[in-house]
Amino acid sequence: MKKILSFLLLLLTLIGCGKKEPKKIEETKFAFGTMINMVVYSNDETQAKKAMELAFDEIERIDNKYNTHKENSVVYNVNTHPGKEFELDEEGLFLFKSIEKTHELSKGKYDITITPLMKLWGFFEEDVEVKIPTKEELEIAISKVDANNIVINGNKIKLKENKNEIDTGSFLKGYAIYRARLILEENGVDSAFISAISSIETLHTKPEGKTWKIGLQNPEDPSKLYHVIGLADKSMGVSGDYQTFVEIDGKKYHHLIDKETGYPVRDRKMVVVIGENGFLTDMYSTAFFSMPIEDVLEFVNNTENLEVMIVKSDMSEVYSNGFKDYLEK
Repeated sequence: MKKILSFLLLLLTLIGCGKKEPKKIEETKFAFGTMINMVVYSNDETQAKKAMELAFDEIERIDNKYNTHKENSVVYNVNTHPGKEFELDEEGLFLFKSIEKTHELSKGKYDITITPLMKLWGFFEEDVEVKIPTKEELEIAISKVDANNIVINGNKIKLKENKNEIDTGSFLKGYAIYRARLILEENGVDSAFISAISSIETLHTKPEGKTWKIGLQNPEDPSKLYHVIGLADKSMGVSGDYQTFVEIDGKKYHHLIDKETGYPVRDRKMVVVIGENGFLTDMYSTAFFSMPIEDVLEFVNNTENLEVMIVKSDMSEVYSNGFKDYLEK
């Protein structure tokens, strides 16, 4: 019996020793005006690197095809040729129909024609004097913001008026890294993390079965840790008043603008959305920043696989029913 037990222990030891630990492979590239960081764990480094190359190619494809600021992109052409119809392929139609739905559910608060107000506050513009807009300037800019002027007819898209401009900043990055996550999975990767700063994708767990830990910055002091979120097979979108801003007379004005007042939203500091699709979590984190909190909670609590945390201006927090399940600190 002792010999048999010794043999079994030896066999188990050999099996344990023979198990190869997955290797961590990491790469960072620039797209959408930010750094895209990709982490993959794999036992096959060659296969993993090939999958990562394909995933980054997909990000680049989407950036070039739709980015507002890329000359000859679909959106660039629509913006620069008001009144002219442009054909959308299946992907483009899916994107703009989804955006249309988010505009409707937010009762117009989510509006991708926000560009005139963004420019008025000094965002997107270089070498311009940044100042508090006058009442008249705000009224003119507000009159140019109306997503209803984006017309989709069959598989064609156009802008009704030349005063409107589509901005892709609130959805395209999230869509691109979600597509990258799918590419990784299709090419044999089963453990990955993609970060585009405010947009996150996770593919399954880390090799040891633990969730991916994402630290949230403290909105009042971004150098400090606020919360830790644990994710696996989830997407996350974050919007915060500390991320992008202009400074006027020593006061910061952030880029999340209420299209009705023309001013940055004042009653919120951060919105975190967790779901299963980075395209949606990106859009929702922007939409929920200006929607009434009761409307946000009603929508999220009645939608499967969607959670939200809202940090108000006084740093108090509001959660959907299941958000706290993801809080690890």
